[in-house]
Amino acid sequence: MTKYDTVIIGGGVAGLVTAIEIAKAGRSALVLEKADKPGGRAMTVRKGGALFNLGGHALYIGGEADRLFGRYGLHLEGNKPGTKGLAIWNGALAPLPGDPKSLLGSKLLGWSGKAKLVSAMMKMIKADPAPLAHVSLRQWAEAEIGDPMVRHIFYALCRTATYTQEPDLQCAGPVLKQVQRSLKTGVRYLDGGWQTIVDRLRDKALAVGAGIRTGASVKEILHADGAVQGVLCADGTTIPASAVVSTASPAATCALAGGEDIATLRRWKDEARPAMAACLDLALRKLPVADRHLAIGLDQPIFFTDHSRAARLSDDGSIVVHLIKYNGSGQRGTKEDERLLERTMSLLHPGWEREVVERQYLPSMAVVHDYPHMGRTAAVGPEVPEIRGMFVAGDWAGHDELLVDAAVASALRAAKLAVNGSGGGYTAEAMAQ
Repeated sequence: MTKYDTVIIGGGVAGLVTAIEIAKAGRSALVLEKADKPGGRAMTVRKGGALFNLGGHALYIGGEADRLFGRYGLHLEGNKPGTKGLAIWNGALAPLPGDPKSLLGSKLLGWSGKAKLVSAMMKMIKADPAPLAHVSLRQWAEAEIGDPMVRHIFYALCRTATYTQEPDLQCAGPVLKQVQRSLKTGVRYLDGGWQTIVDRLRDKALAVGAGIRTGASVKEILHADGAVQGVLCADGTTIPASAVVSTASPAATCALAGGEDIATLRRWKDEARPAMAACLDLALRKLPVADRHLAIGLDQPIFFTDHSRAARLSDDGSIVVHLIKYNGSGQRGTKEDERLLERTMSLLHPGWEREVVERQYLPSMAVVHDYPHMGRTAAVGPEVPEIRGMFVAGDWAGHDELLVDAAVASALRAAKLAVNGSGGGYTAEAMAQ
């Protein structure tokens, strides 16, 4: 069997970026993806003439992923959605106080509350995230924002920016960094959905010499005497390798490496808190209320956005909208979650049922497999210290990054160490080389 310098488990964004970086460095890299095509949770599904992402996706402008895709020359097309929207409070709609005009007209806050919201926004913008890496989001908000309604608005902004609803556990530093980025530069919705990212990363990986095998499920990461030997595939094939990068979930990575006997992998698995969501995507002939493109729940963790206002997501002119209910760690979606999202749609767009062309409901979408949270012993990866040549990457392996930015940043860290042949303990000195 051909021996590779590095085998990468998983063909999502993290896996493809890892392969590109390793191949660019002149090393052999092979991506093994168990599905019949690469992409993972970044895939886009075509239903009729509509394109549905797997849940809501937004690329944060100026984030780690956006900057890397720019350096790769991926030429992703799409636009920034507008910020004018509605707040949902106690079953009613009110202008979302996201700009000076809507703030002045909002009935959610009195004049004192409006002044306090401006003050809170300034605190968010000016806060230094670095010293808040081990302070919970709830701790920071309770100390800095006195008005209860302003805190509701703050928490709504935070969960919308992070896709996570656990203020008692989320580390304030990474969340504030994400909110600051969203307020400063915003996000972009992509023409063609996130499949455009996958397709262009795949093409670049192949162009620089990386290999990609689909329908290739890994059964075991082979290691002996504290060093990687390769991988064993489900079909019985053994692929020798000097290094392995796993972009599978913490639990799957632990199982592949026999990690119950490996303290680091067991700890990552046990400490992981996957952020879950229930997602409803609709393709509509038209919006029943033409100017309602955005809504954020304040007393319930829900969000509505019209993706088609900023991106081309259909071939037949249908409008693609997305609704999400942010759930807690590991919380499975329920039928009531679906009904809540339908009721939210009815509140915003009465009669929407008559306009449906296509529909997709994902009751238990894993937004990320882990995120920076209180109680996490240390930053995850990129090395597994007990197994020389084994590394991890993915949205769960971020340090202070979140979502796809965590996937990309961790992939860059893992690829750099795999190329350098580092093993037996991650150090900042090794990363600086």
